[in-house]
Amino acid sequence: MTKNTVLPQPTAGYDDLPRLMALMTGDEKHGPAATSTLDALWVLYDRVLRVTPETAEADGRDRFLLSKGHGPMAYYAVLTAKGFLPADLLPGFGSYDSPLGHHPDRTLLPGVEIGSGSLGHGLPLAVGTALGLRARGLYGRPDRDPRVWVLVGDAELDEGSNHEALAFAGAAGVDNLHTVVVDNASATHALPGGIAARFAAAGWSTVTVDGRDHEALHAAFTAPHPGRPHAVVARVEPAYG
Repeated sequence: MTKNTVLPQPTAGYDDLPRLMALMTGDEKHGPAATSTLDALWVLYDRVLRVTPETAEADGRDRFLLSKGHGPMAYYAVLTAKGFLPADLLPGFGSYDSPLGHHPDRTLLPGVEIGSGSLGHGLPLAVGTALGLRARGLYGRPDRDPRVWVLVGDAELDEGSNHEALAFAGAAGVDNLHTVVVDNASATHALPGGIAARFAAAGWSTVTVDGRDHEALHAAFTAPHPGRPHAVVARVEPAYG
């Protein structure tokens, strides 16, 4: 199956997202986990990310990497609302011949930057992507200043690969890198405030906000952080209990 061509699609708004998500069915859609990411994803694509269906392959675009493995249903809904995907793809979610897999595939869908799924690999890939943009001379130019965003779940931070990545990025001052941690209290070893403290200890700029408050999310996403990578911890309702 080849990657779908980027074509102009009708766009929708935030209030349309529940309807779009309802079009996706199946036993493994991970609805609650996906819904925890919905507001952060919407604010990013609606107000922050500099990428459109028409610029999905442009060198100067912002890159968004979905690492949270149970988040694709919300991701597909937001991509559809923003015109990257046609809505008629959604009912096929997870089926054998659908490009909408249980983990997004960059070779099949416009706007998708990585093939995600392996727990904890998104942040390391984001660090490499940010460094790659610098090595290619794309970052820091007046006409091209692409930024890298990665969304991870709090439980992913139990994986050691993430700690290696965040330690390196902070020490190297990779300031075109941004991490959104959706915190639904599902991490094994988490302490109150511990996620932000871990990033701060590694030299990152950090902000913790209500993950359902769009204005707070936008302010956190756009906070200046010269010389440092930036982490936004978006607190949402607990996954259990």
